[in-house]
Amino acid sequence: MTASVTTDSRTEQSDRVTSRGTGGARRRLPRIPDRIRQGGLPYLLLLPAVLLELLVHLIPMIIGIVMSFRELTQFYINNWGGAPWSGFDNYKIAVDVNAPIGEALLHSFFVTCVFTFFAVGLAWLFGVAAAIMLQENFRGRGFLRAIFLVPYALPVYAAVITWAFMFQRDNGLVNHVIHDQLGLTDQPSFWLIGDNSIYALIVVSVWKGWPFAFLIVMAGLQNIPRELYEASAIDGAGIWQQIRKITLPALRPVNQVLVLVLFLWTFNDFNTPYVLFGKAAPSSADLISIHIYQSSFVTWNFGTGSAMSVLLLLFLLVVTAVYLLITSRGRKGSDA
Repeated sequence: MTASVTTDSRTEQSDRVTSRGTGGARRRLPRIPDRIRQGGLPYLLLLPAVLLELLVHLIPMIIGIVMSFRELTQFYINNWGGAPWSGFDNYKIAVDVNAPIGEALLHSFFVTCVFTFFAVGLAWLFGVAAAIMLQENFRGRGFLRAIFLVPYALPVYAAVITWAFMFQRDNGLVNHVIHDQLGLTDQPSFWLIGDNSIYALIVVSVWKGWPFAFLIVMAGLQNIPRELYEASAIDGAGIWQQIRKITLPALRPVNQVLVLVLFLWTFNDFNTPYVLFGKAAPSSADLISIHIYQSSFVTWNFGTGSAMSVLLLLFLLVVTAVYLLITSRGRKGSDA
């Protein structure tokens, strides 16, 4: 009798251990709903951003592409879906350089390319120079860093309107310094009309964009070990050799992304020329963004304006793809 009771108790204890082990195993392996809940949480958190991206960018872009294939003018504003289907006629009009519309678009494209080249190049140069200058510790460095970031922190409209007042011919600060104080010109210059407008546009764009380059390069410089500069200084390397052999190679990945972002922002810039010149920009500063705006909202030819926008989108996509391909190959070659 005692032996049977002992055997039964051992059996119960083993069952408890087995059940505990099984329960522990079950606790370690999550159930299927738990796995789905955990795996779907990142997508759930991304859902608001995806919806906003659809509403703000993708859906308007698709509508613009559809509009580019229609003869959409002021007569079909109330019912743009009823505009006649024109196929590729709007694109043929936009790229026909022998016609006035195509010739004006080509001129605007070349003006935008020249403007982007100088604006991006000078913004990058000033940003890199300022970041390298402020890399060393000295009194007042924090104050200078804050001052340099002021153009990037100011609202675009407030900053450009201020520059528009400064570029006034009779009472602007620019002519007061150049003509009245320094005597570099025979008479006050027109900066917001005529051929000089492109220079005014480049100055404002560089002033507005170089703090971003300064901020990005300054962050990239924090990843360069100071020991490299100390070792190179012991070997007799000067400041220019350190910049050419250490700083610029180490900043290559940062500069590749920075130049691409500056290019896209500058090539698509609409706020700066619109606030500086108004709806009708001078011929020498007729950027493609303003030109498309005039073709769409001034002449009320939304079909042709949409076709120009699609062509601009394709151009930027091609340039971005080629740039990324070249830079990725260069990065692989340097790593090898």
